[in-house]
Amino acid sequence: MPNRPYPKFSRISVKIYNTVMITIKTPEEIKIMSEGGRILSKIMGEIEKMVKPGITTKELDRAAEALILSNGAVPSFKGFNNFPASLCTSVNEEIVHGIPSGRVLKDGDIISLDLGLSYKGFHSDMAVTVPVGKTVLPEVNRVMKVAKKALKRGISHAKTGASVGDIGNAIEKFVEEQGFSVVRELCGHGIGKNLHEDPQILNYGQKNTGAKIKEGMVICIEPMVTMGDWRIKKAKDGYGYETKDGSFAAHFEHTIAITKNGPQVLTEIE
Repeated sequence: MPNRPYPKFSRISVKIYNTVMITIKTPEEIKIMSEGGRILSKIMGEIEKMVKPGITTKELDRAAEALILSNGAVPSFKGFNNFPASLCTSVNEEIVHGIPSGRVLKDGDIISLDLGLSYKGFHSDMAVTVPVGKTVLPEVNRVMKVAKKALKRGISHAKTGASVGDIGNAIEKFVEEQGFSVVRELCGHGIGKNLHEDPQILNYGQKNTGAKIKEGMVICIEPMVTMGDWRIKKAKDGYGYETKDGSFAAHFEHTIAITKNGPQVLTEIE
């Protein structure tokens, strides 16, 4: 992958590059990525169960790293551009890349859990946003549901013959119909031997634009949906991003292989 200015280890963005280098995976490579995706999804399911009032984000990170290592994999995020943790924990107005800390989760919070691992030389990446406790406001619950459905809408357009613009357009249209906004300065990405590969997968755009989707591509689609304005700012920790207006945000992500029979989600939680 060419050296491109992804901020920290991010998925950005709104720059159009003249050269796009998309790697096509062999069936054997996709099988390995599927194995890694199953491991990742099971770990994520275990971390989700741990989310409750009183736990710290650092405790979640430690558990995630231990589970990755015990399954014969390696954390994708830890050390990547000096990121200090294995799990990204983004709470409330934080969108992505929050650093785990001694922060104690409270009843009524929501948290994005973003986790990646490398298994047999190939990366997998996924994210979910979950409520903390039982007093999350109805509209906050709704933004999580909309973001999750937006991911499904995007995945349904990830098929041969379509374009990455079709994915972004489907996500943007659905989210805005629900009265929410999609983050425009961060995006999804290709994935494989490198954590971030071409093409960039925007969460907005026009149909029939951008790279064509071909069999053998593996991509990460990850809608980031805000309750207010879509504009973002850098968090004080230097890694995370949060909404500029302080509104809550939800984030979901899957790793998807493009097959002749349609999109295959490699990180589906069973």
